[in-house]
Amino acid sequence: MFLMIQKIEVLRPKGGETEKITINLGPVDLGQIDLLVEEGFYSNRTDLIRTAIRNQLATHSQVVNETVTRRALVLGMQHFSKRDLEAAREAGERFDIQVLGLASIAADVPAELALETIASIVVLGAFHASPAVKAALAGRIA
Repeated sequence: MFLMIQKIEVLRPKGGETEKITINLGPVDLGQIDLLVEEGFYSNRTDLIRTAIRNQLATHSQVVNETVTRRALVLGMQHFSKRDLEAAREAGERFDIQVLGLASIAADVPAELALETIASIVVLGAFHASPAVKAALAGRIA
């Protein structure tokens, strides 16, 4: 399937565009983090953890890039508007969504249209869609 989608952006999320995760740390690790924050190396715990994660991602960037290419993943953000899905329906085509980053389906997309035009969804990162669309596509999300 080769329909053009709205723009694909490679991005780093801004402050309000992040996903929350939870991690468990032992008291010694947490104490060391607090010490580095207290000594002014980092502004807070989150700053240290984000920096550590980014350093690890940079260390493994070649593997990530090779895997993105091999698996034909969209890297960054891919958004599907109601118009995109209506065009696919008119062309008799369906999307296999494969994204490393953020995949989003516009809030005005009815569940029926999503079912008609989206064959499968693989998202490594975050998937944003209305609750009705997510429920309708639940069996197609890997």
